Amino acid sequence: MNTTFRRPAAALLEQRLGEAPPKRLQILAGPRQVGKTTLVTQVMEARPLSSWRFLRADDPLQRATLAAEDDATWLSRQWIEAEVLALRWQQSGHPQAALLPFVLVIDEVQGLKDWSATIKGLWDGALARGASLHVVLLGSAPLLVQKGLNEALTGRYELIRVPHWSFAEMNEAFGFSFEQFAYFGGYPGSAPFIADEARWRAYVLDALVEPSIEKDVVAMARVDKPAMLRRLFELGCAYSAQILALSKVSATLGQGHELTLAHHLSLLGQAGLLTGLSKYAHQVVRQRGSPPKFQVLNNALLSVRSAHDFAAAQADRSHWGRLIESMVGVHLLNSAEAGTRIHYWRESPHEVDFVIEHHGRLAAIEVKSQVGHVAGTHRGLAEFAKRHLDARCHLVGSDELPVAEFLMRPAAEWTR
Repeated sequence: MNTTFRRPAAALLEQRLGEAPPKRLQILAGPRQVGKTTLVTQVMEARPLSSWRFLRADDPLQRATLAAEDDATWLSRQWIEAEVLALRWQQSGHPQAALLPFVLVIDEVQGLKDWSATIKGLWDGALARGASLHVVLLGSAPLLVQKGLNEALTGRYELIRVPHWSFAEMNEAFGFSFEQFAYFGGYPGSAPFIADEARWRAYVLDALVEPSIEKDVVAMARVDKPAMLRRLFELGCAYSAQILALSKVSATLGQGHELTLAHHLSLLGQAGLLTGLSKYAHQVVRQRGSPPKFQVLNNALLSVRSAHDFAAAQADRSHWGRLIESMVGVHLLNSAEAGTRIHYWRESPHEVDFVIEHHGRLAAIEVKSQVGHVAGTHRGLAEFAKRHLDARCHLVGSDELPVAEFLMRPAAEWTR
């Protein structure tokens, strides 16, 4: 691994933590195992040691001093101590003390009972006292973190989005080839195991998939039928980049109302696992009523339960084509900034793999995932262009636009 590699969000966090006085809580939001803690640690270690404090809410060693404390008491005590350290830092005479406010980092914050209400009171109090204190919060349960933000901290925080790793990042940090990224996906923790696929599969399932479902979805949201959610997840991963009506999913699973399945799919999407793209249409009601196009948010989730190993996947043209199309969807969703929506388009008999909608601009993306395709077979792209005269149209995988080149630019840029 390239030990000097830093994700782009690190620069944004560094910039915000240099602002004086602090204006908002900084929240790192993203799926499990995408390197949020590593990113914050890298930023902190570039600062003077006396200018920050890092707490893990789930660390028994940090909680052992006063084991009888409830969560609110422990958090309040740590916060007060951080304000004292912040004042000492300001008065230290260090050349950077006047420019860099003190930083308190709290990891695994979702493990604290009523954490958002407690932090709201502490933050408002710190602002009233004029404390020069930046606060960074991060956690491994996206659903619970988002719930806490919505319940108590509205207007008091800024989100720094930390998505799954892109091809460019996996290539720079771990030397992943285009083919390796298509099959093994973008989980950094799994990268050391790809030479031993059995070990790689065990890691992805045991360290990523199972905790994400059990701790980030089932335990953190109201899931009446967890077994059905798991089966939906497995089916959706197997059908990534394919359109499948929820009525058919219900019939396949043998259980579950369509509204329940839609709710479960939404939860899986919020956890950074699996989502369902809606059909692009001018009327929002037509988008919402459309059958979803299943899409994993990391291609590892498609490959991990597949019967194909890496070599077999490349040899099977049909399966490899599905991996490539899914990878394009992964890239579009993970690189989509605020205000960017990703859809598919289908008006029988015409279809386009992906549609990017960004501030009124459109781009249609067709993936030429198998050799032997010729331009005349992409009638859906031509039909979309005819109906949407201002749309940009791109044939990804053509000589003019190789897939690897497409993966180097974020979704919104393809609408310009």
